[in-house]
Amino acid sequence: MSTSSLATARAVLTALVAAGTRHLVVAPGSRSAPLAYAAAAAHAAAALEVHVRVDERGAAFTALGIARATGRPAAVLTTSGTAVGNLLPAALEADHAEVPLVLLTADRPPELRGTGANQTTRQPGIFGDHVRAGLDLLPEDEDVPARLAPVLAALAGAPAGPVHLNVALRDPLHPAPEDGPELAGWARDLAARTGPAGPGALALPAVGAGPVPGPDAAGDRSRAVVVAGDGAGPDAARFAEALGLPLLAEPSSGARRGPNAAGAYRLLLGTALGAGVERVLLVGRPTLSRPVAALLQRPDVATAAVRPDPVAWCEPGRRREEVLPDWAAAAAFTGRGAPGWLPAWRRAGAAADDAVAALLARGPVSGPAVAAAVWAACARDGALLVAGSSNPVRDLDLAARPGPAAPPVVANRGLAGIDGTVATAAGAGLGAGRPVRALLGDLTFLHDASSLLLGTGEREPDLQVVVLNDGGGGIFATLEHGALGERDERYRDVVERFFGTPHTARLDALCAGWGAAHVRAGTAAELGRVLAAPVRGRSVVEVPADRAQLRALHARLREAVAAAAPGC
Repeated sequence: MSTSSLATARAVLTALVAAGTRHLVVAPGSRSAPLAYAAAAAHAAAALEVHVRVDERGAAFTALGIARATGRPAAVLTTSGTAVGNLLPAALEADHAEVPLVLLTADRPPELRGTGANQTTRQPGIFGDHVRAGLDLLPEDEDVPARLAPVLAALAGAPAGPVHLNVALRDPLHPAPEDGPELAGWARDLAARTGPAGPGALALPAVGAGPVPGPDAAGDRSRAVVVAGDGAGPDAARFAEALGLPLLAEPSSGARRGPNAAGAYRLLLGTALGAGVERVLLVGRPTLSRPVAALLQRPDVATAAVRPDPVAWCEPGRRREEVLPDWAAAAAFTGRGAPGWLPAWRRAGAAADDAVAALLARGPVSGPAVAAAVWAACARDGALLVAGSSNPVRDLDLAARPGPAAPPVVANRGLAGIDGTVATAAGAGLGAGRPVRALLGDLTFLHDASSLLLGTGEREPDLQVVVLNDGGGGIFATLEHGALGERDERYRDVVERFFGTPHTARLDALCAGWGAAHVRAGTAAELGRVLAAPVRGRSVVEVPADRAQLRALHARLREAVAAAAPGC
């Protein structure tokens, strides 16, 4: 006869697998032991793939990366106490990015709560309204599957997002001798009902607004553009092509492809061509570009968004644009492109891309140059590209040429934090079962370098982390803080210390400690040779750069694009 805690653990994992979960990331702990023993049996029977990580925060972001790459729920398991709090950053990202993440936390039984018992705190409700649903499952609860069903159904709701299962467990927390055969039989039955676990197909974003209409469904001709933000999906590109409209697509939109996509569009918005925009159709969530944000606020520009379902990142009525339910309504809003409108954008886009590429080729290694090289390598060999927040994803937005072979891109744009990015990339590789390149800044890498660590026997992702190491926070040099430090000597040291956060960390030594290969690429040629090789195992490519030149570089890029497309 199985112990009550082990029976609860089996019921919980059965429900998770039935809800589509095929990956569970486990952080070690005692109170969660019944769930760990059941997970081990499910892993042995191939009903569930289990990954073990020593750090709960990294474990949660690993599960997040798996869910991002596969589009299916992934779960993270922790013990009680502070371990639960370490899940909050990933829970926040999953909330705003609409990722189906199961936060599975073990807890002390109710009679120990509020008594000062070790590792006991108020876990139910700890994630507040950042989860779609939550359940405090107590040892005496009956019909566990019925209690779990509505919570797990919320994973795929509108909007999708994380859920919290808090499972209180009483001693004994380990299997009795007679539990082994019963546990193994349960796991075999679970595998027989659900099929083998393992890598899944890569999930591409999709707005889900029905079929894209043909040009005959459009309204009057206009000078409209389609802005494809994070998660827009390939239908945004198809819509732009069908209606003859320019496409301004962020790297993680899933739409940065096709003949209508303009690469260096944010620089073109500062030209006469950008000034001529009359209408903007927004698909997905734009997060990167101040020029796009300014465009969406222009009083002379009409704005609308294709948003068939509620989204987690926006409360109704809080944004300016008109909300449209489907592509047919979008076509009526934008109309077809005015005569000469799309050709002008195509000419300007090609000229801008050429000007950016030429300037980057003449200068020293820089963030945009590295971004362009990583993008091209992923397009060439099919690797998934994980873009770090801050400068790297913006460098991609500036320098990555759109095209039919544009690589799939994953980026944590829900809250755009730098935390957990290495773990997210590793999880994406494990979930999709394909090589991954992650493009990160040095601070993003240092924030999560411990996620390179793998326990003996754990499945290793094919992950190449390309780190632009400019010795601190380069993005601040391009913002108002950098301008202040440059023009006013009184603030120069303050800006450098509190925003630049300079460091002298040895990335090669860190990689050696975590068991990952390290190579330094100091020139474009060296980087090209490294990126030409297949991605195998865990490796870090360190690319040194000088952030003191960033403001000047971006000024030269703006000038080059303005000169390349003067009549636009």
